[in-house]
Amino acid sequence: MTDTPQTADQLADLRQRIDALDEKIVQMLNERANVVVEIGKLKQSDGKTPIYAPDREQRVLERIRKANKGPLPNACLEAIWRELMSGSFALERPLRIGYLGPAGSFSHMAANRQFGACVDYVPVETIPAVFNAVESRRIDLGLVPIENSIGGGIHESLDSFLQTTAQACAEVLVPIHHNVLSHCEPDDIKVIYSRPEVFAQCRRWLADHLRHAERMMMGSSAKAAERAAQEPGAAAIGSKMAGEIYGLPTRFANIEDNPNNITRFFVIGHQSSAPTGDDKTAILFTTEHKPGALASVIDVFSAHGVNLTHIDKRPSQRVNWEYYFFIDCEGHAENENVAAAMKAARKHCLQLTILGSFPRATNVLE
Repeated sequence: MTDTPQTADQLADLRQRIDALDEKIVQMLNERANVVVEIGKLKQSDGKTPIYAPDREQRVLERIRKANKGPLPNACLEAIWRELMSGSFALERPLRIGYLGPAGSFSHMAANRQFGACVDYVPVETIPAVFNAVESRRIDLGLVPIENSIGGGIHESLDSFLQTTAQACAEVLVPIHHNVLSHCEPDDIKVIYSRPEVFAQCRRWLADHLRHAERMMMGSSAKAAERAAQEPGAAAIGSKMAGEIYGLPTRFANIEDNPNNITRFFVIGHQSSAPTGDDKTAILFTTEHKPGALASVIDVFSAHGVNLTHIDKRPSQRVNWEYYFFIDCEGHAENENVAAAMKAARKHCLQLTILGSFPRATNVLE
C-alpha cells in the first residue's frame, strides 16, 4: 500500500523536524564532549583523580531519570548515556577493561553493557587472572562474577579476594539468558556444548526439546560457541553475543528454566567510590573457632542498624575448619553507623577487611 499524497507530505514534514533535531543533538553532544576533554586534561594534570568514578556515574544516571518526562523509557535513556560516558572515557584516556574470556562470554556481555563500546576489552583466561591483571595494573579495571541468583556465590571470585589489594568499586546486575546457537536445524543437532552450570539451568527445556542430542561439557559457554561454529551437527548454549561473534544463528532463545536468572558482578580496581547516599559495602572477615563467634559479629551490625544483604563463607585454605565470611551491608564504609559497626565487629574477628564500598545497583542491565 502506497502513502496518500497528504500522508506523504505529513511524513516528510515530520522527518524534516527529526533531521533538524538530530543536528541539534549532535551539536550539543559535541559541546558536551569538549567539556569532557577539559575534564580529562585536569585529571591528567592532577594524576590522582580516576577516569572511572562510579559515584559520579550513579548521580548522572539518577539526574537523567529525574529529568525524563517521556515518552522514552528510562532504560533507553540510560543506555544512551552509558554510551556517552563510554565515549567520555575514550576522550579522557582509553580504559582497558578485563573480563573472564573468551570473547562472547557472559562476563564480556556484562562488561559491554556496563562500559559501552568505546573502551578496550581484554579477555583473561581465569577469574584469579583478572584480579592479578588489575593488581599489576596491566588493565585499569576488571569485571568478575560474584553471585548468581540461582547458583549462589562464585567461589573463584570469593577466593581471589583473600589475596588481592584490588577493591570492589561498583556492582553490576545482568540477566542471564541462555540460547541454543547452531548452524544446524534443530533435528540435525547431534551434540550440544556448554558449561555444566548452563546445562543444569536449562535441564527441563533440554529434556523437552533436545533430548536426543549428546551434551558435552566445556569450561566456557563462549568456547562452546567457538567449537560449535567449527563442527558439523553441533550446537552451543550461550549468549546471543557469542552467537554474533562466532557467526552462529540463534535457534532457540531464553531457554533457561528460571526466567529470573541474574548474575551480580563486581567492578574491581584500585580506586574507591565516594558516598552517594545509596551504597553497599563488601566485607571479608574471619572469627575464632568458638561457639557464637559468627553470631557475635552479626549482632554487632544489627545493634548499629546496619542491614546485611548477603553472606557467604569459604574455607580459609590455611587451617582446617576455619572459614572466611563475606558479607555485603547497606551503607558506605564512611557512614557513621557502618564505621562504628565495623570498629565494634573487629573485637570479635581475627581479621576484618573492607573489600570496597560502591553505589548500590538499582537496575538490571538488559
